[in-house]
Amino acid sequence: MMTLSLAVRNLLRNRRRSLATLLAMAIGSTSILLFGGYSTNINYTMHTEYVQTGGHLQIQHRDFYLYGSGNPTAYGIADYAQIMAAIQGDEVLRGMVLVATPTLQFGGIAGNYAANVSRTIIGNGLVAEDINRMRRWNGFNLRTSSPAFALEGAPADAAIVGTGVARVLQLCEALKIARCPKPEKEPIPAGNALPDDIAQLSLQETLAAPAVANSPRRIEVLAGNSKGAPNVTSLDVIRAEEQGFKELDEVYVMMHLAKTQQLIYGNSPPKVTSIILQLRHSEQIAAATARLAPILAKFSAKQPLAVLDFRTLNPFYVQTIQLFDTIFGFIFALIGAIVLFTVSNTMNTAVVERTVEIGTLRAVGLRRGGIRRLFVTEGALLGLCGAVLGVVLALVLSAVCNQMGLTWSAPGSVEPLPLTLRVWGETGMILGTTLGLICIAILSAWWPAYRAAQLNVVDALRHV
Repeated sequence: MMTLSLAVRNLLRNRRRSLATLLAMAIGSTSILLFGGYSTNINYTMHTEYVQTGGHLQIQHRDFYLYGSGNPTAYGIADYAQIMAAIQGDEVLRGMVLVATPTLQFGGIAGNYAANVSRTIIGNGLVAEDINRMRRWNGFNLRTSSPAFALEGAPADAAIVGTGVARVLQLCEALKIARCPKPEKEPIPAGNALPDDIAQLSLQETLAAPAVANSPRRIEVLAGNSKGAPNVTSLDVIRAEEQGFKELDEVYVMMHLAKTQQLIYGNSPPKVTSIILQLRHSEQIAAATARLAPILAKFSAKQPLAVLDFRTLNPFYVQTIQLFDTIFGFIFALIGAIVLFTVSNTMNTAVVERTVEIGTLRAVGLRRGGIRRLFVTEGALLGLCGAVLGVVLALVLSAVCNQMGLTWSAPGSVEPLPLTLRVWGETGMILGTTLGLICIAILSAWWPAYRAAQLNVVDALRHV
């Protein structure tokens, strides 16, 4: 207690220097915490977006993730309805799983033959009602909300395409898409009739043929069915949505699952390429994966199944978080070095100014360990006060910024998002930063304290 009291008095003796050191540490702590809050918000935003669109877990054929992009339907899951029923009937998983929904991915060609254009696509069949339920997940209480999925309640032949698909297929005017340039060279008019070969493949769409000829939003999708033969269906594009990445935006088409299964499997038993599972909390991923293992083992005799979490399915998310963690570590190291030299300089100056005082203390019986404790305590007090002040400033500044209505664009997001600096509630980050800076301050005070303790008593007393 005496050492603490003396340390406080010594710091107050030269208030200007102590205050300058304190402010330098506080500004460093504030900078670390504000960037950490920004990085945390990016993590939570991307985490939420991927969970809303692809769930926490996906059940797939074991080889679908590695090879399915070439021929997705070759890795279909049979008996998917029984698998979903078994999951929903499990007493443990029933309390974890919010949404369990099947999807069917396929590759094909989409054409707007009235405009004489076509392109390769990646199609995805979805259950619209389930997708809307998934989009309501908000495990981190973000100040954002996802738009409703337009396929819910839409006709069976409705589809949503990426804006890049709409641009290439020249659907911008029909879909009223802003900022969608037209090609400089107009396509050669080819009439509204489908090519003969496509018309032959589309006999099952005969009743819709007049609509195909008259609707400017109609496209034809050609894909290989489960037996390898080509099949075609006619779709009414009701909306174009940006997908965040140009490569995906120019190939992506979303359809109703039933329509997709009809295109791929016809009258054969339908399959899906994935079963998406969205959990109540992200912390349940490990427990849910372990619980799924014995259930899937019953269905894996003829089709090896695997469970992949959203981090494995989205390596871009993992790479982005690793990048920001690396930047955060670099900033902490940089500011830590500044704190180290600032406190060290302050303590060295104090040792020089108080050389006679150190000699007097040693002369009256204070041991070298007592001198070291005194200066180290002063450094620790500077670190503690500076770090605590930095936490208070970071909380105040983050609250002010969060109320200013600032926005930013997350990687892969097409809509501006509210800029939120998540400092409040991030106890681990606050404690880690505070303890780290205190340790750096103690370390920077140790060498001056050691030098002070090693001073010769006689030389110290006659120091001028």
